[in-house]
Amino acid sequence: QVRLVESGGGLVQSGESLRLSCAAFGFTFSNFAMSWYRQAPGKVRELVATITSTGGSTTYADSGTGRFTITRDNAKKTVYLEMNSLRPEDTAVYYCRRGGAIDYWGQGTQVTVSS
Repeated sequence: QVRLVESGGGLVQSGESLRLSCAAFGFTFSNFAMSWYRQAPGKVRELVATITSTGGSTTYADSGTGRFTITRDNAKKTVYLEMNSLRPEDTAVYYCRRGGAIDYWGQGTQVTVSS
């Protein structure tokens, strides 16, 4: 059974950092690219960053370029999102996603950035 479990969210002040984790269960993690998405209240879910199955390549949305870093540890079956210089507009629920023939999503972790 495929499961993705996010953690690491919380309440921080503007300019601070957070590291999100997404632990994967039930599939061969190293075979799949992984992504982080976020959804702010009243807005559509948007892509934040993607990392290839080996971790050799990453892409970022403009909103996170230069501030966010996606990494993965295939031995631990975990993907991470390091977020620095957080802004109030980064406030959202953050989700990890496994693509492929069927999409799988985690339950999300709330990130709130106060000004």
